[in-house]
Amino acid sequence: MRDHDLTEGPISGHFRTLAIPAAMGMLFTTLYNVVDVYFAGQISTQAQAGQTVGFQAFFIMLAVGFGTGSAMSALVGNARGKKDDATARTTAMQGVSFAIAMVLILMVLGGIGGPYLIELVSEPGGYRDAANGYFYWLLAALPGFLLAYAANGILQAHGDSVTLQRAMMVAFLANIGLNPLFIYGIPGVIGGLGFNGIALATVVSQTGVMLFVLRAVLQLRVIKGAHPRELLPDMRMYREIFGQMIPTASAFMVMFVSGFVVQYALKGFGEHAIAAYGVALRIEQILLLPVLGMTGALLPIAAQNFGAGNHDRVREALWFCWKLGLIMTIGAAPVLWFGGGAAMSLFTDDQPVIAVGISYLRVDSFLFILYMMLFSINSFLQAMKRPIWTLWISIYRQGFGVAFFVWLLVSVLGMDVLGVWLGIGIAVSTGWMIALYVAAYVATQEIGGLRKAPA
Repeated sequence: MRDHDLTEGPISGHFRTLAIPAAMGMLFTTLYNVVDVYFAGQISTQAQAGQTVGFQAFFIMLAVGFGTGSAMSALVGNARGKKDDATARTTAMQGVSFAIAMVLILMVLGGIGGPYLIELVSEPGGYRDAANGYFYWLLAALPGFLLAYAANGILQAHGDSVTLQRAMMVAFLANIGLNPLFIYGIPGVIGGLGFNGIALATVVSQTGVMLFVLRAVLQLRVIKGAHPRELLPDMRMYREIFGQMIPTASAFMVMFVSGFVVQYALKGFGEHAIAAYGVALRIEQILLLPVLGMTGALLPIAAQNFGAGNHDRVREALWFCWKLGLIMTIGAAPVLWFGGGAAMSLFTDDQPVIAVGISYLRVDSFLFILYMMLFSINSFLQAMKRPIWTLWISIYRQGFGVAFFVWLLVSVLGMDVLGVWLGIGIAVSTGWMIALYVAAYVATQEIGGLRKAPA
């Protein structure tokens, strides 16, 4: 089992060890989603639009999973940096317990509130019905997602990003077979579920991912020999995990609420605009994968070194991340600008959908560098155990910023769908400026500045 000490050795080597497997895992996660988008497109544009809306509602609940994973990476990573195995073990076991409790709460809340969210951003008719059915099926996948995220955060704190990569590779391959099986069934043997079969395939494959990742956690040196009673809720630990989790989870919730704001603006332009947005987001995610892997690797590296008091190495890790990220994002921009049409056509032959998707990707090409810096600053702030700043930045950028600038350009200035994309762009740009200021402020307080500690 991989258990790396990130407080020693070259920073570049640790990024390579962590970022490449993480990016590969994200690649297969995205390809997994691409398979779902492809099969929805084979059914109809209406199914694609329903999938986009239903998945967006489901992802708001997954924000708790992302937040718990980040909390585990930061808290367990800090304990590992201090060489405090007892605290690392207690935190890890309570993190799994905390995730189980959140699953139970969210399944109830999601079952009640999901349809209201979907109704808010859709028009009555076929694609709203499809979104509701898809959402309810996905609720059964919630344990698989949340527990896998929590367990992966524990593994990342130990320098292991390979386990999730392997799990997602298998899940991707399984999804290719499960989607047509559950959609169409086997003639003369079992009937198919149609569009909802896509959701059932997600339930089955993600449950497998959860079991594989949890098995790896149980094999960690600090976890071996753990007793089930250590999962019993410890309110002190729950409060600590919650305190680290809630800003990150809230930031993700704001991000997905932002998606609803965008969909609300797009619904006036027709279901083809919503379908285009869903497909274009998948293309964007594929090209962001190297960046996401790299900025995700920054969190455990910075967390362990901050816990060990190695402030120079924290600064070195952040600047290495920015320099390498600059190279990556400059290379991705022309691909988005010139290749958007070809990429969109892989998922749909609906020309209005393709045209709207191209316009989004071209605006997006100018934002990739800013996304890279925003993601890395989020990881840095989480490693410093100051995640509350990620929430405030997100509230501005993805909450107020997107809503205000989209409203200004579309409702006040009367722009078409391009106004939605430009509104997003202005929100990202101004949010980046705020995030950079916050990073400098926190760095001065915690590690003596972004450049170097005072003499």
